[in-house]
Amino acid sequence: MNNFLFVAAENDAIANCKAGGMGDVVRDVPRQISERGDKAHVVVPSYSRLHHNGTFKTNLNFQLRGETYTAELYEVIPKKEFKNVHHYVIHHPEIEAGGIAHIYHDDPTEPFYTDFIKYVIFCTAVAEAIKKGAFGKLDVVHMHDWHSSLLLFLKQYHPAYRSLKKMRYVYSIHNLAIQGIRPFENNYSSMRNWFPEIPLDHKGLMDYRYQDCINLMAVGIRLSDAVHTVSPSYKEDVLKPSSPPEFIGGEGLETDLQKADNEGRLFGILNGSNYNNIRAADSGKLYRNTVKALFKWLQEESKNYKADFLAHTGEKVMEYVDHPPKFIVSSVARLTEQKFYFFKRSPEAFVEILKKLDKIGGIFMLLGTGAPEYEELFRQMSYDHKNFIFTNGQSEDLIDSIYLESDLYFMPSLFEPCGISQMLAMRNGNPCLVHHTGGLIDTVSPMKTGFAFAGKTYDEKITQMLSSFDEALAVFQNDKPKWKKIKSNAKKMRFTWEKSVDAYYSKLYLI
Repeated sequence: MNNFLFVAAENDAIANCKAGGMGDVVRDVPRQISERGDKAHVVVPSYSRLHHNGTFKTNLNFQLRGETYTAELYEVIPKKEFKNVHHYVIHHPEIEAGGIAHIYHDDPTEPFYTDFIKYVIFCTAVAEAIKKGAFGKLDVVHMHDWHSSLLLFLKQYHPAYRSLKKMRYVYSIHNLAIQGIRPFENNYSSMRNWFPEIPLDHKGLMDYRYQDCINLMAVGIRLSDAVHTVSPSYKEDVLKPSSPPEFIGGEGLETDLQKADNEGRLFGILNGSNYNNIRAADSGKLYRNTVKALFKWLQEESKNYKADFLAHTGEKVMEYVDHPPKFIVSSVARLTEQKFYFFKRSPEAFVEILKKLDKIGGIFMLLGTGAPEYEELFRQMSYDHKNFIFTNGQSEDLIDSIYLESDLYFMPSLFEPCGISQMLAMRNGNPCLVHHTGGLIDTVSPMKTGFAFAGKTYDEKITQMLSSFDEALAVFQNDKPKWKKIKSNAKKMRFTWEKSVDAYYSKLYLI
């Protein structure tokens, strides 16, 4: 029996520990490993909350800042039990919950200041737990994004953790743009402050652009045995330099990624989607679930402008209870530059889409929270356009209803390492209209399972986005057999974890 350890910032197998797609992957891959008869341990930070009701396993004592730190390892109960899968959290008072999903901190003046401190303590505690044998004798350690890559630094450079060199280390990149860059010196949140006794290999650890800083995403790429991007097409993208906004590629790390590729360490493997135990909302509950969510958010909302907006949205939705729209376009996403840059930079293109929908009695539903400037843009759009319903919050019931009752799912991502929303939409038989980039190339086939736009320049992309929207509406209105066929093809697509984890075993894990 092979023994795996997953180290990450998120794990959706336990309650309230997810901010994005990484949480889904860290939930699903260990389950697939369990199906193969192997054993998996998953460890995440407690964020000062997830250890409550956990079972205390052991104290972990280690040196940081020239002092002895003591963290606690707890085993916690998952949402669903699987044989030979164990879930843990590490508690230390300085590993606090942030404002983003009660996980990450947003430090606008010094990016990663607080998160760096959290994940230094977390990773050192994990290294100590591995050394103590808390997870048994391990064969593979699978780390996710920059939050876990400090383990590789400890294994490579810290004399106390030389024993960690025995196992294989795999590093998955979920969001290459978020790199965990911090100074080497002269800052409380710096490498020198936390590891005063270790000579720092500046050349091996530095960010090429900010040479007085460590880049923890780069550390993951440079020091792991295998590096993994979450789709084959995204792997090809990241080997080229970024040229925003026309093209988002290696984000300054393309040289490291090219080196990993030349050494046979870089692999693009598409994420899977979960086709079992689908949490399905009853059909016909879309507007009811919208109103329920709005009432819930209103009770929680202290900001006046937002409460006014939620009431305004409720009023709009009520009109559709008796007079349902003829066509529903939807998007469910975090409101960020990655997901909605095209709408933010070219709001007139979005207005054009709403006008086209209005002509056929259609609406656009967008659910999400995120960057204040994006929330503000969409709130204003909602006030200005009757057929744009912006639900500015998070609700699983409403998300399920949106996936279930939409006609077309819109995903205009600037870049997309893999994307899960398009898989969830297709699972429900919804054609998707996507920007053909990264994982969206690997999952959506134009005019077979959905619609797509591309283009060499920004203006070309906007023009193509509008023409592919016209194309989707034309098929829906004028060629019902074709529309039915695209829906049916989308529903038949299967991006299974079984297939993905087969590739993990043969390419990443080598067992």
